[in-house]
Amino acid sequence: MRLLYGALPVLIVAAVLRLLLAERLDFSAVLLAITVATGLVWALDALAIAPRRSAAARAAGRDPTLTPEPGTVDYARSFFPVALVVLLLRSFVFEPFRIPSDSMMPTLLDGDFIIVNKYAYGLRLPVINRKILDVGEPERGDVVVFRWPVDPSTNFIKRLVGLPGDHVEVRDNRIVINGKPLQLRVEPRKYDDGCYVNLALAMERLGRHEHEALFCPVALDRQPVLPGCNRRGVRGYVCGDEDAPGSGKMAPFVGDVPPGHYLMMGDNRDNSDDGRDWGYVPEENLVGRATRIWFNWDLRRSGGPLWSRIGSAIP
Repeated sequence: MRLLYGALPVLIVAAVLRLLLAERLDFSAVLLAITVATGLVWALDALAIAPRRSAAARAAGRDPTLTPEPGTVDYARSFFPVALVVLLLRSFVFEPFRIPSDSMMPTLLDGDFIIVNKYAYGLRLPVINRKILDVGEPERGDVVVFRWPVDPSTNFIKRLVGLPGDHVEVRDNRIVINGKPLQLRVEPRKYDDGCYVNLALAMERLGRHEHEALFCPVALDRQPVLPGCNRRGVRGYVCGDEDAPGSGKMAPFVGDVPPGHYLMMGDNRDNSDDGRDWGYVPEENLVGRATRIWFNWDLRRSGGPLWSRIGSAIP
């Protein structure tokens, strides 16, 4: 048993390093593993090992309460309650995420840290993401975090455009759902943040959500950017060749959303790798609804936090 106590921290560290080296680290899975491991050590010691340790101390004429615990048991007893609370909060209430790309501009910027409501679409078991209790349903226009259908170990964030059964068309920056064009008001000013310049800015309404969206003005136009600002561009430009997902003016999209699936799209409409390219998101891949920006750290644009974004609600 002492061998188990001594080897447990080494085994946990080795498992985490292996996941890191494989670039497949799932923090929820690691947190679950640590919670289970520390809980087992604590319980095993309390139920089986501690009584023997106390009996041995009494037999030797020592005070059992003064007998020191093994270091691993002390760590497990201290860490388990904290890990359990964090696991429950992250799994069933709220979870923080960092925005890693510009596909949801101008709603979300690379460097935004957001809070995701984990119970918005039902309570789900950690790691396996299986729903155990229905609480609510996704609504058109929600900003959703989900597991990418191509690689479920990767989380994506996009706006929900198509519900199950919808017929969706996207042509010339206009979204048509079941034959009805969405409200779209093009702003007279252009979008320019120092990285993306001269993009068309529009107000769009999806369900109860009214939000801003960005578009390349015309097909094959190319908008110059500063070095290092746009890693997704083509030869230093935001807009690239037509039909190239994520790098330029997108081709028209027409599709019927299957039952139990959703169509997700980025607000940076012509610079987003989304459902128009890789398809629909199954219901079981939903993680939660993005609700608020709790911090921002943007080294590319401002070199530090954008204080005006902190605390902002996500439309």
